[in-house]
Amino acid sequence: MEEKRKSRILPWLLVLLPLWLIASGSFALVQYFNSEETEKIEAEKRFAKSVSAESIADDLKKIISVIGERNTSKPAQLSATASMIEGTLGPSNTGYDVASIISPSDFPILKVTIPSLKKDIPPLWIITSYDSPNSSRGAEKNATGLVATLAAAQALADHSPAQSIHFLFIPHANEDDSPVLETATLVSQLIQAETKPRTILCIEAMGDAESLILSSRDTTALPNVDFVDLGKILGAEIVCLGDDFDIASTLTEMNLPAIRIATRPMLLPDEADEKIPFAPTLAASTGRLIELVRRLSR
Repeated sequence: MEEKRKSRILPWLLVLLPLWLIASGSFALVQYFNSEETEKIEAEKRFAKSVSAESIADDLKKIISVIGERNTSKPAQLSATASMIEGTLGPSNTGYDVASIISPSDFPILKVTIPSLKKDIPPLWIITSYDSPNSSRGAEKNATGLVATLAAAQALADHSPAQSIHFLFIPHANEDDSPVLETATLVSQLIQAETKPRTILCIEAMGDAESLILSSRDTTALPNVDFVDLGKILGAEIVCLGDDFDIASTLTEMNLPAIRIATRPMLLPDEADEKIPFAPTLAASTGRLIELVRRLSR
């Protein structure tokens, strides 16, 4: 009787044992690769830094007063700004791997990424320029946008987004004599080389007020999250004053869902732009930007 029972169990063992080995081995591999990916993401989160008026004031002073005018007529200053971005966000400070991408000029496009474990969700892009117009220190065009974006990248370094967040720092957007359109075209190609983006936030002129102004020539690009406590939507014709050459408008013409994020309309051609903005105001608008990014990336 005992021998008969064993003879019945043996075939089942011969079938179930290999299946169990395959299943347990597959589970172990999945756990290993998930753990490896998680560790990779965690490694980029170690150096998150909260926004403060003091750090904002320090960065504003470095860019506007110390570096000053930043464009192709002042190549050393434009290069110094790129180096500042790399140093601020790189391994020794925030901990990002900063990618340097060849642009249409001698000045790099810089990219850092907060990855997501969910690869199939469209990414969020945050773009800002680090140049200034000719003969201008470019406080609102675009030192405040740059400082706010740097602070956002630092504050969000420990964020676990539902989709990847790409920060892109571009060298040409404000100087008339620089390759602005060529740079925007390359940016468009970089974005479209990946999964179609969910939203593109173009950050500039962040020092005028605490509340954000969102505008886009493509109304379908505007966020579908609640942001009434963070800012308001204004028509692009009001914000851009008829000028289609801001980076958000240019990317929209390239069929990308770009939104201009700022605290004021675009500067007039003869408007002074040398004064260092009030740091607490910029810190407050930056906090709203960070919260907007958090809501968009849930």
